[in-house]
Amino acid sequence: MKQFIQQLFKDKTGSYSMREMVIMVLLIALLISWTAKQFFGKDVPEFMFFSFSSLIAAGCFGYTFEKMGMIGAGSAINPEPNTEQ
Repeated sequence: MKQFIQQLFKDKTGSYSMREMVIMVLLIALLISWTAKQFFGKDVPEFMFFSFSSLIAAGCFGYTFEKMGMIGAGSAINPEPNTEQ
């Protein structure tokens, strides 16, 4: 179980990633706010619920872009040097 939780916080290179940690914290906050509304009648402002959801989606979507960039010959962050003269 400990290994599974550690794998959730690692990126595709095996190192710990702040993005995965932030997504996990936002996901927990989203679940807590939903539970508070459903079972305890505590109102959570709608803008907070949608902002948590948007940040989670942006983190996952950014991961997809990063993965697509690493598949090609080079990425925008680390392009391969031009060897043609």
